[in-house]
Amino acid sequence: MQKIINDPVFGFIRIPSGLLFDIVEHPLMQRLTRIKQMGLSSMVYPGAQHTRFQHSLGAFHLMSEAISSLLQKGIFIFDSEAEAVEAAILMHDLGHGPFSHVLENTLINGISHEELSLLMMEHINQEMHGALNLAIKIFKDEYPKRFLHQLISSQVDMDRLDYLRRDSFFTGVAEGNIGSARIIKMLNVVDDQLVVESKGIYSIENFLTSRRLMYWQVYLHKTAVACEKVLVNALKRAKQLVEQGESLFAPPALLYFLQNDVNADTFYKDPEALRNYEKLDDSDIWSSLKVWMESDDPILALLSRDMVNRNIFKVEVNTEPTSRERIDSLKSELSNHFGVNASDVNYLLNESTIEKDMYDFDEDHISILYKDGSVKDIAEASELLNVALLSKKIRKYYLCYQRI
Repeated sequence: MQKIINDPVFGFIRIPSGLLFDIVEHPLMQRLTRIKQMGLSSMVYPGAQHTRFQHSLGAFHLMSEAISSLLQKGIFIFDSEAEAVEAAILMHDLGHGPFSHVLENTLINGISHEELSLLMMEHINQEMHGALNLAIKIFKDEYPKRFLHQLISSQVDMDRLDYLRRDSFFTGVAEGNIGSARIIKMLNVVDDQLVVESKGIYSIENFLTSRRLMYWQVYLHKTAVACEKVLVNALKRAKQLVEQGESLFAPPALLYFLQNDVNADTFYKDPEALRNYEKLDDSDIWSSLKVWMESDDPILALLSRDMVNRNIFKVEVNTEPTSRERIDSLKSELSNHFGVNASDVNYLLNESTIEKDMYDFDEDHISILYKDGSVKDIAEASELLNVALLSKKIRKYYLCYQRI
């Protein structure tokens, strides 16, 4: 039996019976229904309530469309390869924890969500007696047809095409509404590399511009960044208190990460780490924060109230680093007002540097295919976007601190 899901962005998405249906029904996929796609962006854009599960289904739908389009152009793809690449894109975000990247470098260190996705895929593969072997090879870019991996992970992959369309739809930020259908129709393969036919160059220019606008206007919006810093500091404070022997409420899965220093080695050597990670979702964090609002520790209580009641850190965004004099003055002011010592006052502010470019020359290039068979990089082919603008990293300095 097949599953038909009515998606607000793409309409009806059909999940065929068999392997793909079994993946969608798997508890690790269903976990993604409890993790928001955009983390704390809903603090700025209240409509951004969609989940990683919805995004994974959308990316799967676009992958199915891309495979169909390539087959129509004579690109030879076996049914087993099509199913495997669709399975891989369905599972590509399994390793995400609550609130996007908040746990990375906060409660776990030295391992990315992509590596955790792979660990979870291998977990499901064991249960399915090796049915995902080909999907995992393609995901790891170990399969001879490299263009299949590029459909999952490159500068114009199905992941990006879905999240830009979907996040634009749910936030109401129209600038992110890319022409994903046209880009997919313009895809082709030359020398085992994914290329875009020259008729689609304007759609790619729009895609790159939209991506840049969405990053600075949505994903790196100063209020969303400030919310994330409050949450990170609250989790770090909770971990410090637990390490000092204080008894703190937390669901068992979250408590494991508060009590232990977890890094890549832990995940690879101790099955308990992955078991607990697989149980974590947004509700564990919110449940803890609501209880921590009444904590005896004034810093944890303050930060938890900030999160639950949306009392966001004040933010200053600059093009130059903040001076040490300004930081020291701010720390002194916060310390005096809230009655906290010099070391603990660091929980009430955060300095960070964020940089982003529109097009990364170190990644797979976006190649444009012309009718004469020649191929050019988008930076060379585009009339609107010059190389310097495409590759320039915009750097901003964020100073976030507790409101007084």
